[in-house]
Amino acid sequence: MAAIKFLAKLTVRIPLLIWSVIVVFPIIWMFLGAFKTNAEIFRSPWSLPETFNVGNFVSAWTDFNIGTAFMNTLFVTVLGTVLCLIFAIPTSYALDRIRFKGSDVLLNLYLSSMMIPAVLGWIPLFFLLMKLNMLDNLVALSLVYAVSHIPFTIFILVSFMGTVPRELEEAASIDGMSPYGILLKIVTPLVKSGIITASILNAISFWNEYFMALILLQTDSKNTLGVQMDLISTNAQYNSAWGVLFAGLTIAVIPVIIFYSMFQRHIVKGMTEGAVKG
Repeated sequence: MAAIKFLAKLTVRIPLLIWSVIVVFPIIWMFLGAFKTNAEIFRSPWSLPETFNVGNFVSAWTDFNIGTAFMNTLFVTVLGTVLCLIFAIPTSYALDRIRFKGSDVLLNLYLSSMMIPAVLGWIPLFFLLMKLNMLDNLVALSLVYAVSHIPFTIFILVSFMGTVPRELEEAASIDGMSPYGILLKIVTPLVKSGIITASILNAISFWNEYFMALILLQTDSKNTLGVQMDLISTNAQYNSAWGVLFAGLTIAVIPVIIFYSMFQRHIVKGMTEGAVKG
């Protein structure tokens, strides 16, 4: 019996191990390539670097404007995440707690908008921002990010809002607390897991976003990491700046890996609680 259980576990773990190697190996290869010279990359692309030289990182950060793109990406990610929460938290509360004619239709409209491909709105959005003189603006890009993820954030938060006992809100209301005070001081702390989960997923999505930044930003000094890495990739093909490219990719990827590793438990906990409570 023990042998059968061992074989059953083995049949599951071996494919997972193989898949893990397939996923992790390119990341390790990229990381090692960041410390190699161009000659080493062409001569022995799969070997370890002869010396771990950080010159590629310095060149990527300064000469290829990765430093500026990094700060731009950090700015739009933080601002977009905060704006999304500012819009989505009161909306989720209103849709769950305030019953009015058409509230269910409005909620379903929000949720169904997640099924619409974002590419359909790129051209109208471009002309709208152009008329408002908001092209090539990092704040406008952050606002676009925030609005685009409001339905997803509402989808997560509504299930958490529904678990907050109404008796707590009624008691706070009797004590004279305003509806905004109830939302901020009573409800929001109780749905902290959902807020953290939505914030982490949104932040990772904003950090990795490419197409909207490519369309809405027109000045090189305002490029985000996705756009700047595309420029470096094109440059590497003609100037053999492969080491710099790998260094730039490493700089772009490491914060996401660290961020996800730190908050992985919160993501799993939040999604599990949302699924059970919802």
